[in-house]
Amino acid sequence: MDSLILEPSLYTVKAVLILDNDGDRLYAKYYDDTYPTVKEQKAFEKNIFNKTHRTDSEIALLEGLTVVYKSNIDLFFYVIGSSHENELMLMAVLNCLFDSLSQMLRKNVERRALLENMEGLFLAVDEIVDGGVILESDPQQVVHRVALRGDDVPLTEQTVTQVLQSAKEQIKWSLLR
Repeated sequence: MDSLILEPSLYTVKAVLILDNDGDRLYAKYYDDTYPTVKEQKAFEKNIFNKTHRTDSEIALLEGLTVVYKSNIDLFFYVIGSSHENELMLMAVLNCLFDSLSQMLRKNVERRALLENMEGLFLAVDEIVDGGVILESDPQQVVHRVALRGDDVPLTEQTVTQVLQSAKEQIKWSLLR
């Protein structure tokens, strides 16, 4: 029996995508060169959307890739891995992303709310997957880490009220010493 034995790899995720109702890209992050050009990526995204937007299943095999997906109101979330990848691991990434966004957007996971909070989406995806390697699958940890990063706003981007509050805190702590 000639069976192909693959070496284990940490690089499990090939892409994370979020598309809207029309199949247009809201967010896409590709971790390898399976689709090197934007034109190829957009064609792949249209193909995925056409195959999945009318079904209620959670997994598809498309173009030699494993695709796990979830839809909510007017958004479609996709996590893509190789055809040999463990579907449960990909689904854990998808669920972590969706649950993290749900907490960050106060259960209002829709197109408009997502577009208003894109920086949170970028940070959340970076906390979950880095270079195709799954780093975190607990949405509570992701939300906590994204909130920590949000606290480190540069002085030039803070409002006057935030600057005054920060100054009050620093003065209070210097007086208490």
